[in-house]
Amino acid sequence: MNHRSYHHPRPHRWPRHLLLALLAVLAFVPRPAAAQDLVADISDHLIAITSDFTGTDLLVFGSIEGEGDIVVVVMGPRETMVVRHKARVAGIWINAESVEFDNVPAFYGVAATRSLEDIGPIEMRRLVEIGLDSLRMVSSEDLTDEEQAEFADALIELQQSEGLYPTEPERVDVVGGRLFRASIPFPAGVPVGNYTTLTYLIRDGDVVASQSSPLFVDKAGFGADIYVFAHEEASLYGILAVIGAVLAGLVGNFLFRRP
Repeated sequence: MNHRSYHHPRPHRWPRHLLLALLAVLAFVPRPAAAQDLVADISDHLIAITSDFTGTDLLVFGSIEGEGDIVVVVMGPRETMVVRHKARVAGIWINAESVEFDNVPAFYGVAATRSLEDIGPIEMRRLVEIGLDSLRMVSSEDLTDEEQAEFADALIELQQSEGLYPTEPERVDVVGGRLFRASIPFPAGVPVGNYTTLTYLIRDGDVVASQSSPLFVDKAGFGADIYVFAHEEASLYGILAVIGAVLAGLVGNFLFRRP
């Protein structure tokens, strides 16, 4: 089994105040005749999860040429998720039924210049997974359309309760009709893995330009070393954990025993 290394070189991170100053300056710079319809980037391509990590915001910024709506989508890593339906049996709540969904983003963030329903039809949004109602959540199990929708809604609610899916899209701010910025919040419990930041320029309900930027969320510091050791040497880690628990119990008993 391959295990991911946590020793990625950290890309240069632009301070947020410098990024905002750069956007303000670019607003007054003449654009060349052959300018692209959409140019976008993110403030950081690596989010490092340390022991004191309490969450962060990812800044997405760029410029557009001409009219249109801007939508930013951040999602990943893709995982297999299980939703369980609980039922009350003899006065006890138990897991009565479960449904497995494949290739579902563990985190999903979205920002837009206006409501997603006003930006484009559901058919277009489903093609590029813009909005929670457009996520491709398909189970290989034999379910009716109503059951599929019920379990998919339950999965979305579960992710929202953990701060991993938004209850409402974030706002994309446009400056001077050309420059834009959006902030996507990441909670403290964001999963590690590979993410993708997708920025779309939409006109008359159609995607006319898009740009993708990779994003990595990884553990860093001593916590990362423990994480790697626990996965690469699971048996030894378990033995050491048991020994540590026994020693802690003996020391506690020695320190707090009564004379």
